[in-house]
Amino acid sequence: MNINVTSLLNSFTDKHILVIGDVMLDKYILGSVDRISPEAPVPVVHIEKTDHHSGGAANVARNIHGLGAKVTLIGLIGMDDSGKQLKSILSKDEGIACQLLAEVQRKTIVKTRIIAQGQQVVRLDRENITVPSDDTVESLKQAISNSLDDMDGVILQDYNKGVFTKGLIEWIMDQTRERSIPVYVDPKKHHFSFYSGARLFKPNLSEFFTGIDDETDLEKAGDSFRSQHGFDLLMVTQGEKGMSLFSKDKFYQIATKARAAHDVSGAGDTVIATFALSDVCGCQPNDSAWLANLAAGRVCEEVGVVPIDTNSLMEIVNHHHD
Repeated sequence: MNINVTSLLNSFTDKHILVIGDVMLDKYILGSVDRISPEAPVPVVHIEKTDHHSGGAANVARNIHGLGAKVTLIGLIGMDDSGKQLKSILSKDEGIACQLLAEVQRKTIVKTRIIAQGQQVVRLDRENITVPSDDTVESLKQAISNSLDDMDGVILQDYNKGVFTKGLIEWIMDQTRERSIPVYVDPKKHHFSFYSGARLFKPNLSEFFTGIDDETDLEKAGDSFRSQHGFDLLMVTQGEKGMSLFSKDKFYQIATKARAAHDVSGAGDTVIATFALSDVCGCQPNDSAWLANLAAGRVCEEVGVVPIDTNSLMEIVNHHHD
């Protein structure tokens, strides 16, 4: 690819990205297994360690922070101990500026992963997906308005956990359009048409196919979908098959570069964070996608949701250039 990665990483430090979306608390229970329970055919995990990290949209912010850029995070939490813990982790442990608005009726989303011998045994999710109140939506708009003028780009990270209403999406797209700020969208299976005008729209393959009728020709369908919805760029991620990137009159298929995939959790967060930063620094879309693909492959080598940073990204770039 035609980019100097060292120079690019240096330019990341001048950028400021706003991440808006569904934030979560990731809890890890790590242990070992040496027997099967006599009560049921399940492993008995001997707990050795418990860790907590920020997750969901907050993990996108962690990736941007790890790559050396400035990041601000806006999302919703509950008025509960998990929400307090998430805010503390972000500000004190991870050094990320955040505005997490608390709602009485909302529970902070907690994903608990039980890991033994380096493998995820089970995941436990605690969540209640509620539409934010009108007052909360207005508070979100105010927080976003107060932040936008300093931003080089905006990432909308939707896990379908309640933050993004149709009205809020349309309002954000209007506000960013007025300021000529590029928007990078990681969607779920709803509201595709409301993101019209986004710089990048990044569904995975199953999410993409919910929005089209013909699943037989990905290249033709992707080009039509991008044009129909008014996206500058469409990226369809496909797990071990890599990713497809569509721009006007151009199509790129980029193969996965993971050396050994232990855990794909959080790889999509790494892709959009790395792509957005590269794009706002002026990289060509195929070069941004190439780098994002390498970054995703690198984090898949770790167990659990682990963000990329400048050292690990340079390590895998050098590995593939040697």
